[in-house]
Amino acid sequence: MPELPEVETVRRGLAPAMEGAVIAKASVNRPDLRWPFPERMAERLTGATVLQLRRRSKYILADLSTGETLLIHLGMSGRMLVTGDPLGQFVHDHQPAQKHDHVVFDMENGAWITFNDPRRFGAMDLMETARQAEHPLLTVLGPEPLGNTFDESYLYERLKDRKTPIKSALLDQKNVAGLGNIYVCEALYRCRIHPARKAANLSKARITGLVPVIRDVLTDAIAAGGSSLKDFRQADGELGYFQYSFDVYGREGDPCRRAGCDGTIARIVQSGRSSFYCPQCQR
Repeated sequence: MPELPEVETVRRGLAPAMEGAVIAKASVNRPDLRWPFPERMAERLTGATVLQLRRRSKYILADLSTGETLLIHLGMSGRMLVTGDPLGQFVHDHQPAQKHDHVVFDMENGAWITFNDPRRFGAMDLMETARQAEHPLLTVLGPEPLGNTFDESYLYERLKDRKTPIKSALLDQKNVAGLGNIYVCEALYRCRIHPARKAANLSKARITGLVPVIRDVLTDAIAAGGSSLKDFRQADGELGYFQYSFDVYGREGDPCRRAGCDGTIARIVQSGRSSFYCPQCQR
């Protein structure tokens, strides 16, 4: 499933084609994805101007001139592709309709935005912009890891008494929004923290030291266009490249890349997810 860097990469790719542009026609080609689309979704979107594209956790939020906000979740295999060339920057011509093109936005500026999702785990919803904080998917979220409210004091107070493994604590969206399996593995490696260590057993310095490292990992991944492991594509159809920089994720049996460490990357399963780490230098 796309994590924060992949969703942010898609948002940035969509922004030039969507922000400030009118949705001349919205086409909805099925009644549902992960859950049913909102009533009259195509009608409510058609004619609306996209005022702003934002990201909250792993969701893209499009604020509309109608006073509503469109929530987009890519799910496991969802892609949003920009085609057309109204501003001289979209490299793909309009393509024939594909089997899994479930929602298409025909923008007044000539761009097409296509939401394609073969596995149909993605989702879209419409909500009142003024009340979006009350949406059940958003109200439970913790602070953004790249935002000002995610700092050393917050993370220490949040985790100092948690008896859960540090990896599970960081994946809990109530503690911090948008972190996923890949980037938590990478951040814990950079901090030399074993993923199974209980959060409460870590020193204050080790917990607070996670904050700048998490920011660095996410920033590096966004700069590389995210990670493409299976289905993820950027809005122009290109792959992300951060997977070539993984220190531990997916590298079970490979040597540790840390200078002076002769360890071998191992894998354990935590809450049904694979955790990759170096037993030699992560304690």
